[in-house]
Amino acid sequence: MVDFSGQHIAVTGASSGIGLVTAQLLAKRGATLTLIARRADKLEEAKQAIGGRTAWAAADVGDKDQLDKALDAAVEQNGPIHGLFANAGLTGGFTPAVAFDPAVFEETVRVNLTSVFWAIQKVLPSMIAARNGTILVTGSMASKRGMAMNPAYVASKHGVLGLTRAIAVEMAPHNVRANCIIPGFIRTEALERIPAEQQGKIEQRIPQRRMGGPEELAEVAAFLLSDAASHVTGQDWAVDGGVLESLEV
Repeated sequence: MVDFSGQHIAVTGASSGIGLVTAQLLAKRGATLTLIARRADKLEEAKQAIGGRTAWAAADVGDKDQLDKALDAAVEQNGPIHGLFANAGLTGGFTPAVAFDPAVFEETVRVNLTSVFWAIQKVLPSMIAARNGTILVTGSMASKRGMAMNPAYVASKHGVLGLTRAIAVEMAPHNVRANCIIPGFIRTEALERIPAEQQGKIEQRIPQRRMGGPEELAEVAAFLLSDAASHVTGQDWAVDGGVLESLEV
């Protein structure tokens, strides 16, 4: 079992879903955490539930000033950031490309891609100075495949995979790693709201014939953030029950 004792990890999108479950697992394995999300009340609930050396900073990651202040607060509260899990994101909504709202497109790209660059740029100097650090970005199956009716989401998720690879290559000489985790159909609040019949149809598309649990994804995220993955960088790692390899392209 990997041990995160003495390591400070900042998690965005940490008040629910994949971010929250991963934060809980990291805390169980000794990590000091800073949780970042928009709602202070949800962050406080998460902090109380997780316990340990957990702090939070409320911010809309799509606002650079708020994100910078949250990451500054993280360092003030818990010291240098050893690991960044850039997990916050938007779905962008489903609309034909010819009618897609440019404002929604811009917001989706800003939250899903530009904010990830901002966060990485903010934490890199201390990681370079320490010659140690790890960055994990939440991508999507849309990082690897096209998807009709959602050009903003697909463009932004392709973008974060490219950004991850660029950072990984540039930072490798500094012993700073960057990887992208690719969730498949993971049972989160959003998927649980889908009618049972539709959930059944989704499960039939998955070679394992079931959706994944957030805990399963959290285990892979924890590995990629840990020293156990010290020779893993620039990779996209799918946690999808085999669905990506079975999709028609």
